[in-house]
Amino acid sequence: MQEPWTVKSLLEWTTGYFRRKNIAEPRLEAELLLAYVLGIDRVGLYVNYYQPVNQDERSCYREIIKRRVQGEPVAYLTGKKEFFSLEFDVSPEVLIPRAETEVMVEKAIAIGRGMGGSLRVADVGTGCGAIAIALAVYLPNARIVAIDISSAAVELARKNARRYQVHDRIDFMVGDLLTPLGQDNAGLDIVVANLPYVPTNEWENLALEVKEFEPRIALDGGADGLAYYRRLMPQARQWLREGGYIVVEIAWNQGPAMLSLMQHFFDEVEVGQDLAGRDRVVVGRKGAESPANQVL
Repeated sequence: MQEPWTVKSLLEWTTGYFRRKNIAEPRLEAELLLAYVLGIDRVGLYVNYYQPVNQDERSCYREIIKRRVQGEPVAYLTGKKEFFSLEFDVSPEVLIPRAETEVMVEKAIAIGRGMGGSLRVADVGTGCGAIAIALAVYLPNARIVAIDISSAAVELARKNARRYQVHDRIDFMVGDLLTPLGQDNAGLDIVVANLPYVPTNEWENLALEVKEFEPRIALDGGADGLAYYRRLMPQARQWLREGGYIVVEIAWNQGPAMLSLMQHFFDEVEVGQDLAGRDRVVVGRKGAESPANQVL
């Protein structure tokens, strides 16, 4: 008689299968998917490590495994993604939050805490709202405007904000970059942006799970990857108050180009690295004698 499938045996089998299919984190993904199917967290898997898994649950797990090996990201399969120690609902309408983006959020939080007092912050290209919400949680003195060109993304971000009870400090807007703010300069203290920065000619070289499943509008940054940032810079300079900061995320090889671009609009521009030592964040400050507004 065949031994019953348990949480332990399913995890061991799936880990081996994912490893043969070159899944980057086979054990972690096996755990995330099985926990999702069983309706428990990863700790619950080990609490129930030797418990049998019934046929209906195994069938559901089997189908979700098939979708994963075909390239569908775990975050879209489960509808969840952790970012900055917070869990967010995600969908194929939004980019999946990345760990490297936490470096940008950490920098923005440090700047905000250093400024003190009440803050007005704009998150441009908010997606699922992960950046705006993390800033609201860790900067309780901040009022944030979260903008995205996708109305579906804004609705999802609003839902995530309600979960963490910060929706009363975030104003959600649909529109292109900072244009929803209108023409009146209300004096932003910080602008943060993780805009599309993948060069168009690199699109086909992206991993299958990225180019086939994540929204291209959230990734393709034009010929050199900086098309959106080129448009954002003069807008951010207009809206930032004197002494305000802009903090943006870039690809590992875009540091010199972004440094040059940002220096046309801001002072004290610097490039910061991620945990792997690669260029990842560029910060600029609007000084009293900032360069004249230019369009590049």
